[in-house]
Amino acid sequence: MHSALLLSLSTWIVESAPSVPPAAPVAVPALAFGGVALDTATLLALVLVAFLAGIGITAIGPGGVFVTIALSFVLARPGLIAGTAGATNIATGIIGSAVYAHSGELRTEQGKWMMVVLSLTGLAGALLGAGINAFVSAELFEVLLGGFVALAGVLTWYRERYGSGGGEFDARTRRGTVLVGAVGFAVGVPAGLLGVGGPVLAVPLLVALGAPMVPAVAVAQVQSIFIAGFATAGYLFRDAVSLWLVALIGVPELIGVVVGWQVAHRVSARRLKLALAVVLVTLGPYIALG
Repeated sequence: MHSALLLSLSTWIVESAPSVPPAAPVAVPALAFGGVALDTATLLALVLVAFLAGIGITAIGPGGVFVTIALSFVLARPGLIAGTAGATNIATGIIGSAVYAHSGELRTEQGKWMMVVLSLTGLAGALLGAGINAFVSAELFEVLLGGFVALAGVLTWYRERYGSGGGEFDARTRRGTVLVGAVGFAVGVPAGLLGVGGPVLAVPLLVALGAPMVPAVAVAQVQSIFIAGFATAGYLFRDAVSLWLVALIGVPELIGVVVGWQVAHRVSARRLKLALAVVLVTLGPYIALG
């Protein structure tokens, strides 16, 4: 595929140079990422999606899944999609954890305990999910991703419809620990399998249990480091990570993460959450059946 923008620019330079005789238009090849040639428009679209995804990650939880969706449109191998998307989640998890530690959500006793339990059980689930990915076909991957996206939309809507439950949930009790551990493992499996960030499911599930929204978003950032880190190591071993795409997507996504953290503390996200839920539920069947 050739980039129309680069082709037009090259042609203009050749034709406008006074000391150079007229020449045929110069075709500039598209850049190759992950073995796939991507044109300028596609690259710019990926950058924009990554920025918006970063905002979603730290503002309301679901966000990183859009990176996985975008990569599924340009990459063919399920492993390469999951590995590349998962690698970006390491950096977003680190920055997300840092900003929420700065604002205090990770310094409370309950926050620390939820962080540990969610991360350890999520790691176990991610290792299992990454191993399953090697046996998943491209067609089945799309079905699983579509179902996952739709489920995330339903959970996001549930969280907004019924609220956070405030102080009804205490993760330090035996019951609370078991529930948080179950959420961690349940989130880790699809995160390792599909390369989606942990917050996309962890936040809606934790809030559905009664955890406050902002602390739930905060601890999910830490979990995503463990999930993405160990899962990505497995994908690197299988040569299923495009480092060029990780760099291209990672920078705007990290900028979005900082913006999203500010949004979570300053702006009511009710309309944004409802809109996101609608988009996720709509995209799910489209991806699965496409």
